[in-house]
Amino acid sequence: MELFIYIFAALFSVINPLGAVPIFVGLTLHDSKAERSRISLWAAINVFIILLISFFVGQYVLAFFGISIDALRIAGGFIIVNSGFSLLTGKFSKTRGINKQVESDAQSRNDIALSPLAIPMLAGPGSISLLIALHQEYKEIQEQVITCIAIATVALVIFLTMRSAHYLSRILGASGIVAISRIIGFIVIAIGIQYISSSIVNILQAIDFK
Repeated sequence: MELFIYIFAALFSVINPLGAVPIFVGLTLHDSKAERSRISLWAAINVFIILLISFFVGQYVLAFFGISIDALRIAGGFIIVNSGFSLLTGKFSKTRGINKQVESDAQSRNDIALSPLAIPMLAGPGSISLLIALHQEYKEIQEQVITCIAIATVALVIFLTMRSAHYLSRILGASGIVAISRIIGFIVIAIGIQYISSSIVNILQAIDFK
């Protein structure tokens, strides 16, 4: 249970579905309730598939390019920290790959569940690099099953959040969403710094052994 809570909390903090609520509301403003539910469902399914592939296949991509896990953790840590600072400053929407051109293109298409919702708004570089690093830490079958369950739970929360996005937007308002996002941002920064510091320690220890 502790492992599940740790992985779920880390993924939820990095993905931060609440931060995507205002963008989702804007992109689905003229859609029916049934259409919003369909988009929410497929966005969650797409995120689940992307994260699952990242968890199991990401290590082979690293091996192909000759990238060490510590290098990935440092790079991913910087991305995660940057996302956390963006949350704290209220500029997170600008870092999720959604600019005016992308938003206009999304509104003109029928299906936005995969892009831009799943990628890059939700399953971004931070969550992908986090899962690749987690696969290196948890290699036991039981641990990987727990990780998959945590990913599925995050996807479920994404679906519920997106489906309730218009309701949450009215209840919390812009200030409420920003306040929650800034709290999450602090946690995200801590996760990123932890990844960077642990990787630097591993690299220094490896140098000492040599």
